[in-house]
Amino acid sequence: MKKIINDSRDLVKEMCLGLIKAFPNELELDEDSMVVSRRKRREKVKLISGGGSGHEPAHAGFVGEGMLDAAVCGDVFASPSIMQVFSAIKSNRSESGVLLIIKNYSGDVMNFESAAAMAEDFDTKVETVCVNDDVSIERVEDRRGVAGTVFVHKIAGALAEEGASLNEVKTLAERVIKNVKTMGVALTSCTVPARGKPTFDLEADKIEVGVGIHGEAGIYRDTMLSAKKMAATMLEKITSDMPLEKQDEVAVLINGFGGTPLQELLILNYETACLLEQKGVSTFKTLVGNYMTSIDMTGASITLLKLDEEMKRLLSAPCNTTAWKETGV
Repeated sequence: MKKIINDSRDLVKEMCLGLIKAFPNELELDEDSMVVSRRKRREKVKLISGGGSGHEPAHAGFVGEGMLDAAVCGDVFASPSIMQVFSAIKSNRSESGVLLIIKNYSGDVMNFESAAAMAEDFDTKVETVCVNDDVSIERVEDRRGVAGTVFVHKIAGALAEEGASLNEVKTLAERVIKNVKTMGVALTSCTVPARGKPTFDLEADKIEVGVGIHGEAGIYRDTMLSAKKMAATMLEKITSDMPLEKQDEVAVLINGFGGTPLQELLILNYETACLLEQKGVSTFKTLVGNYMTSIDMTGASITLLKLDEEMKRLLSAPCNTTAWKETGV
């Protein structure tokens, strides 16, 4: 294993410190709890997300104006503790309330919801939403929260920035969750630094279809596909779960898992765009790049968000984070 690290036990702390050194005027770090927060704060509904590290730029990369107020950074692929999340709520509490955006993994759900219950005992109003956009898993209740979480951050964050109530922000976040779907394919495994070797073995001519973002193997293994067939495979699964009509508009996220060259993501985007055009589906906005990664995994996911007029407006609203910037023009 070759990685630019010191001791794997210090990886998350040193990564967060490096982020703060790069953006000292925008972000601050609570080193005891590994919570990255906005430096400039104001009274409004506060949005907090987070989870295990290894998904960079998620989640701390989306802390800033128009998106998250704080991100809680757990160890690599491990949920932050209840007390870490509680600390984030305490340091970002607001008279308007706090919304926790959770990805649907058992550890995250348990720890974030337990922290929310603790905060209620200290007169802090906290609500939660749970993202489950991974359509590779048939049972909806078991679906993982993956790259579609980024759209929840953006749209709910924009509404909170406008001064909406906690109930309004939560209701909209739930509507985004209902209408966002993701499917991923991996060409290689990732390597967790503390483990020092790939999470799973994959033959040179095979791919894992339906991978998660924690180094999990896919739902099934297939032979290597062309970009066109790969896009068709992922879109077929997404649209069978969320049928699209000719009048529908979508936002598209072509998300890299950390080890995929941008040129390949752009090719995948081209094929995705062509397939959507053939269906008569209009693309309102496209994002291409690393947004929700799995350390150094090679592969990509496609996320589609079926839009309504309010989502379109908020998706285009200004935001200023290290990983996503919108001018609002």
